[in-house]
Amino acid sequence: MPNRTPFRVFGLALGLCLPGLPGHAQSASQWQAAQLAASQKSEQIMHEANKHKSLLAQYQVMRYPYATNPDPAFHIIFGQYLSWYQTFIGDYPDAATSFSIKQPALPDDQASPLDNPDYRARPALEAIPELARNYRAVFFNEAHNIPLTRTLTVQLLGKLRAEGFDYFAAETLYQTDTGLQARGYPIADSGFYTQEPICAEMVRTALKLGFKVVAYEALSDASGDAREAEQARNLYDQVFKNNPKARLVVNAGYAHIQESGVYLGGSTMAEHLHKLTGIDPLTVEQTMLYPHPSASDDHPDYASVMGKLQPKAPLVFVNKKGRPWSLRPGYDVSVFFPPREIKHGRPTWLDLGGSRKPYLVGGERCNHTYPCMVEARYADESSDAVPADRLVLDPIPLNAVTSDRISNGLVEPHSVLYLRPGKYKLTYTDADARRLFARDVTIRDSDAARPSDLGDPPQPVQPAESTTTQGE
Repeated sequence: MPNRTPFRVFGLALGLCLPGLPGHAQSASQWQAAQLAASQKSEQIMHEANKHKSLLAQYQVMRYPYATNPDPAFHIIFGQYLSWYQTFIGDYPDAATSFSIKQPALPDDQASPLDNPDYRARPALEAIPELARNYRAVFFNEAHNIPLTRTLTVQLLGKLRAEGFDYFAAETLYQTDTGLQARGYPIADSGFYTQEPICAEMVRTALKLGFKVVAYEALSDASGDAREAEQARNLYDQVFKNNPKARLVVNAGYAHIQESGVYLGGSTMAEHLHKLTGIDPLTVEQTMLYPHPSASDDHPDYASVMGKLQPKAPLVFVNKKGRPWSLRPGYDVSVFFPPREIKHGRPTWLDLGGSRKPYLVGGERCNHTYPCMVEARYADESSDAVPADRLVLDPIPLNAVTSDRISNGLVEPHSVLYLRPGKYKLTYTDADARRLFARDVTIRDSDAARPSDLGDPPQPVQPAESTTTQGE
């Protein structure tokens, strides 16, 4: 991995999303010291994990300390580290559980637009490109361990390209991957969060649409305000300095896109970039109004909007004058994501608005070797490309800590990959990256089954056929 320490990736967590003191025995300074110690221990564990070749082996190293260490500070800090790796291996439900940011009502929240006659709900896919039409830059934020908050951005890139946006930048892309633009897709060494397939699909989509993709992450060891300023300078130097008419789309984490307000004792990347360029971006907030594993963590306005409107796709609110509604100051528009639906152990938002189809895979191809990683790579991409989708099959829950393996007599696990129509290279590997099975598959729009149509896992078959359009 290029030289970017996990703590700098972790960034906001100490100031953004940690709960109050776990009890009365600790003072604020003691709790802060416990957090710092936990972050240092988390760094050490992550360093050990990254010595292993495969993501599955790295995850195996990560999950046991989390499950066996009862320290509250360690659970909070390391829970975010673990959740990143859970997204990398496609275990999205457990990632959301390992690290959940409660969204309470705050004094400066705007009143809900639900019963305000001046506002109406609109599909975000329609409204945001219209709102962006008169802007030079559009900033989206994300919750790094909730790839749901990346799905809308992926779907909007084509519409924004049609509006004339020509540069795309993503947090923690590595400037060391100088071949990204020409290659057309990310590999493991392209970035940190791009190891997660939806994030990789975001970058891949931007490249296919003709965006100039920019890696703007700070190269120094700066943190806080200094890191934000360095990120802004990198964006200015790579985009606006030589192309003052450029139109930029940025994907960043949490409050990096905040245009005003308190931020870690300094200014955000968005504020620093405004000082350098004078450009006022459209800021799209996506990390506050999405479904949490526990409804008690949802913002109070979320349930009422979902209950009344029952949306099937992300939505925003716009008033009669064309001005969008935002939950909090510092952002232009807030996105409501619909409740999640889990089928075959995976969230259905992986279909990216219906553009990807579920493809059934089963443990028969794992040869009784578990856990077993299943990956589908585009047929025209190399073996080191970040796959279009990946998941892990294991009869034992992925968040379990036992090392006991099941006997061969139990039912083999199965699940679904989500894939666009096209040709793929499908591989099954173990934790040591040994290939257990491989085949070419073709997904056709006309005959790919939906998750609700998939029945029992199919019986084992001989791997003679070279292509298929239905599950393993």
